[in-house]
Amino acid sequence: MKKLFIGNCDFNLDESTLETFIKSNGIQVSSVQIIRDRETGRSRGFGFAELSGSETIDHAIEALNGKMLEGRALTVNEAREQTRNDGRNRNDGYRSYRSNQASRW
Repeated sequence: MKKLFIGNCDFNLDESTLETFIKSNGIQVSSVQIIRDRETGRSRGFGFAELSGSETIDHAIEALNGKMLEGRALTVNEAREQTRNDGRNRNDGYRSYRSNQASRW
């Protein structure tokens, strides 16, 4: 699967506008998703587009990166594979903080 990360999007941007913009630049996509905040439903300012057909990631990035959409220059990169996070940062907490310091005793 070839997927683009599209950042620096306007917070009012919707999927259909982004898809139309991408296609107007000669890139064929099978799906576009704007990432939204779970609680408010407001856009988080970035999204993803899945390329269809024989489009190459490099060609798509070259065609879209830095292009203006709704007054903002888009940042376009190859999307990285999502990693799972259980919500706990293993470096948080008292124990981690104390372990980085020399023993007081």
